[in-house]
Amino acid sequence: MWIIANWKSNKNITEALSWVDEVGPQIPRNEALKVVVCPTVMCIEDVKKAVIVNGYHLTVGAQDLSSFDEGAYTGEEAARILKDVVDISILGHSERRQHFNETDETVAEKVAQAKQYNIESLVCCQDENTPVPLGVKLVAYEPVFAIGTGTPDTPQNANNVAKLLKDKHGSELEVLYGGSVTSENAKAYLSQENISGLLIGKSSLDTTEFIKIVEIADNLL
Repeated sequence: MWIIANWKSNKNITEALSWVDEVGPQIPRNEALKVVVCPTVMCIEDVKKAVIVNGYHLTVGAQDLSSFDEGAYTGEEAARILKDVVDISILGHSERRQHFNETDETVAEKVAQAKQYNIESLVCCQDENTPVPLGVKLVAYEPVFAIGTGTPDTPQNANNVAKLLKDKHGSELEVLYGGSVTSENAKAYLSQENISGLLIGKSSLDTTEFIKIVEIADNLL
């Protein structure tokens, strides 16, 4: 089961390290539970160091990576550089599509870069018709209407979409749900047959709320 924190454009280094210091010791050492934090690029290295030094059961990821290899691409973060500090990257989030005009082709190029440097791709799907590049084993169903609105999809419909994605791309595909997840609705999603975890935005910024969600997941395993 996956519990992934997507901080988006929030938290400076001091705030990030404070989050790690509070959350890290409370993450259960359950090998079946994979807890991931995706901070801003500025904070990734410091968060990674804090996790390693303290031995927390926490994986560090990126919120995005470049569709290009390293080179003359100002402002881009190449997978070859990120691979030293992250194990996973969120790709194709609806906010990237909306604000930065990312296309399905761009996402596929990013997946190829991630694969080349052994970074696992978490591809965001707006619905069951969103293309999933070949070889991707982890996706997040994130309906656009639920992102940051406080109006999540129903657990039952999320489960149906997850099943459709698995039917289309293979039963080994792991499907997470994301979109207005809270500690109050987390159990309902995690209890669904075809949902393998959660991608959490706003609620991941609050340490108390995030720890509650992690504990809910751990108790279901």
